[in-house]
Amino acid sequence: MGLGSTLSGRLLRARLRRAVRRGGDAALLELVPEPLTDLFRRDGLAPLVPPRGSPWEGVTPAPLGFGVNLWLVNSPDLVRHVLAAEDTFGNDPARLPFMGQFMRGQVLGGLGTCDPPLHGRLRRILAPEFTARGLRHLEPRIRRIVDEQLDLMAGRPQPVDLLEAFAWPVPARTMCELLGIPAAHRTDFQRLSTQRFDIIPGLDALFGAVSSSLARLEQLIADERGDPGNRLLGTMVTRGTGLDDRTLAGLADGVLTGGLETTAGMLALGALVLLRDPRARERATDSRAVDGLVEDLLRRLSVVQVSFPRYPLRACRLGDHRVSEGDVVICSLLRANHDTSTEPSQAHASRHHLAFGHGPHRCLGAELARMELRIAYRRLVERFPRMRLAIDEHEVPFHRLAMVYGLQRLPVVLS
Repeated sequence: MGLGSTLSGRLLRARLRRAVRRGGDAALLELVPEPLTDLFRRDGLAPLVPPRGSPWEGVTPAPLGFGVNLWLVNSPDLVRHVLAAEDTFGNDPARLPFMGQFMRGQVLGGLGTCDPPLHGRLRRILAPEFTARGLRHLEPRIRRIVDEQLDLMAGRPQPVDLLEAFAWPVPARTMCELLGIPAAHRTDFQRLSTQRFDIIPGLDALFGAVSSSLARLEQLIADERGDPGNRLLGTMVTRGTGLDDRTLAGLADGVLTGGLETTAGMLALGALVLLRDPRARERATDSRAVDGLVEDLLRRLSVVQVSFPRYPLRACRLGDHRVSEGDVVICSLLRANHDTSTEPSQAHASRHHLAFGHGPHRCLGAELARMELRIAYRRLVERFPRMRLAIDEHEVPFHRLAMVYGLQRLPVVLS
């Protein structure tokens, strides 16, 4: 990169530092262009509609300034194109001229921030464990976890916060079972996962949460080296010959956070839909309809609102725009899932949605998430058929400006 890019990076880093010193974490929002923050603005569970009722433009420019161009991709076809074009777009943030210096040695880790050939190698380590067949052994454990959490909820004073008592513990315990993480670490990993997906606290909080999570996982990986167990951490050590502890910790971190915040958000938001919609409750307890309910909720709720940023490997056309190396491209999975220009029969078709992304970086844990949601929704309705909100529906607090949409709490009366 030339001198202009270097100076742009320095100026941007200086503005970031000044924003944090001047106004704390929230001041960082001043640096975020309005079209980007608009990606995360939602009105509870109200249907998502484009402004003025017309479809979103396929690609929207949102310049960050200092020579950094940001492009927002909204239409389903273009989102699929960007996410599938591995020869045109990369996922490694180090491709940005200023990012490597700004991160100061931080590593985000996981499949979502690495490119081929490392991405393919890491994904092959995990893939066999996340097929429908590979997950079959986990289903009885998930049923046990769900029923145990429901028992614990039933024994608590009412009202109960469904988010704290059910939506968080179910995926947290499931991911700990899958990976082989001791239960004593579960609360810390929940907290760190939440911190990295909230935009408002800012980049320092994000990198701090990532570093803490990686440090804990790196120690667990090191512990597995001597005697690898039969859970996923041990499998990663066995299959990941030649990979260091830091790389495997980053991979485990991606698995853990990818299965925590997202599934918790879906469980809580989905439970709110069940409380509001008698027809949805009927579908949840019908073995022939529950799969369709899960897919409808995945598309409608779209808790993962945007993809990992993509970085052009070379200049190319994107819709009616020309994007260049050094630009940032973000795909709105939410808008693509709610696009009104697509035929309803196609947009709403089972499993045709983009809730899990698309292409080589499509969520590896999609089948695990479906399994958890199917079991949890059904057992929740069966166990507490008269459950109701403990507060007015308009008082239910939703997250603001979070990459993963969800609730802050969900107080309910169980009977």
